[in-house]
Amino acid sequence: MSHAVDFSTVSTVGLESSPVAEALAGLRANEARYFKNKYDHTFTVEPANEAEATIAWVSGILEEERGIVIAARPLEATAFQVENIRMAYVFYENGLSINVMYTIDDGGKRAVGFKLSDGMDVPEELESFKFARQKSKLAGTIRGSYFVIKKEH
Repeated sequence: MSHAVDFSTVSTVGLESSPVAEALAGLRANEARYFKNKYDHTFTVEPANEAEATIAWVSGILEEERGIVIAARPLEATAFQVENIRMAYVFYENGLSINVMYTIDDGGKRAVGFKLSDGMDVPEELESFKFARQKSKLAGTIRGSYFVIKKEH
């Protein structure tokens, strides 16, 4: 069952099995606040078993573009469109968040972003990426990286 992410009261609902559940919940709330403030979009997530198409789309892009297969178990995901941008997020048990920003118009920006929750190690499959740090009131220190999508998905 899907639920809206509350960024004023951070909750670990849906993320309880993560060893960094509090930090991952803060990361999820940080994303919810961004989309509410920028696009007036309510960030709603659903359990992984109800979001198989979204997870398959994100996983397919990772594997086809870079040969990356995420070892961690997905806990939640969401997919939505704001303006002309298709967005997808997957939140993993190890504290990783992956998002796909896919502009629908030809020639638009398309990228995959990785964010690591405070307290988690860089997953082996992402060790080749350099991660920049940013501070967040909701999520502590977020480490992020990305790559540009080259193909059509």
